[in-house]
Amino acid sequence: MSVDSAAFLAALRGALADSTAPVALHQPEFAGNEWAYVKECIDTGWVSSVGAYVDRFERMLAEICGVRHAVAVVNGTAALHVALMLAGVRSGDEVLVPALTFVATANAVHYLGAVPHFVDACPDRLGLDPAALERWLEQVAEITPDGARNRLTGRRLAAVVPMHAFGHPVDMDGLAAVAARFGIAVVEDAAESLGSSYRGRPCGTLGRLAALSFNGNKIVTTGGGGAILTDDPVLAARAKHLTTTAKQPHRWEFVHDEIGFNYRLPNLNAALGCAQLERLPHMLARKRVLAERYVQAFAGMAGLRVVTEPMGDRSNYWLNAVVLDEENEDRRDHLLGAACDAGFQVRPAWRPMHLLPMYGDCPRAPLPVAEALGRRLINLPSSAILGGAAA
Repeated sequence: MSVDSAAFLAALRGALADSTAPVALHQPEFAGNEWAYVKECIDTGWVSSVGAYVDRFERMLAEICGVRHAVAVVNGTAALHVALMLAGVRSGDEVLVPALTFVATANAVHYLGAVPHFVDACPDRLGLDPAALERWLEQVAEITPDGARNRLTGRRLAAVVPMHAFGHPVDMDGLAAVAARFGIAVVEDAAESLGSSYRGRPCGTLGRLAALSFNGNKIVTTGGGGAILTDDPVLAARAKHLTTTAKQPHRWEFVHDEIGFNYRLPNLNAALGCAQLERLPHMLARKRVLAERYVQAFAGMAGLRVVTEPMGDRSNYWLNAVVLDEENEDRRDHLLGAACDAGFQVRPAWRPMHLLPMYGDCPRAPLPVAEALGRRLINLPSSAILGGAAA
């Protein structure tokens, strides 16, 4: 049965009954100590990459995420770039990444001179599918003294990067088993999943290293920002060193002992992040209310399904989504246009990475699910404020 645009709009209006158009896809909310903390930075002059709020933000992140160390950086892409470097990815390696992801996942691999190798998505969880990965590796991977290699290209398979799409956790136990079988490091792209958990464990703690994002559209924002998470004190110290231009501590000398990166998060942004983290539980609660409203509003509508959290796991519902049935995929753009015309900011999923011009020649597994989701998925307005008033 064809998905009718009038019914689609009626469901949106039903879920967002208290909202006035236009309704953003995901807007930040500043209803706590944001102004006071940022003003303190301005008043004291501590606005750059050194300051008390940077240290405080890292401590708060580590506590919330359940890891020993968090290293704050300028954005999620920088976090993933350095995390991959720390995991041992080298120029000429291949890194297994989901085809359905934001382009930063593949870009961070490219920054290291490595090659993205695209793997299919799970139809329910939306992220990287461990079963599809295992089937593909059984065809193309060979174990050598230097680790797993792609027998078709000769390149080392250095890492795999699961990304928890829209906040829904990847099957990390399944992925860890496949990665262990082939001796491949796991670096978690948790950019969208702060507050999500897999089998009771917070996303961002499920690999040796993880990357977070605090872009303006994330559940918690620092304006722009990211973080590297790890339990390993040696990796944490190295992450901090590399992201502060590899400068040796000294009262006046400028001694840099290797090529580093100017990636440290400014105190001004960290102040904003501290205030945001204070309100994270309330924002998560309201986003769950909104997700349930979508489930109820679209209940019984033929031709689509609402994406819900995997059984046994907990999603932050960063972006709510519906997925059209195969016979309705040609309706996607019509529904997107009708919703935008009515004042609801909706969007499709990212174009799968192998369909972008710069990554079209990269190695890839069969990608039927990622391609189908790319044609059929629609993200819905998901701001925390849509689930109730700020506290």
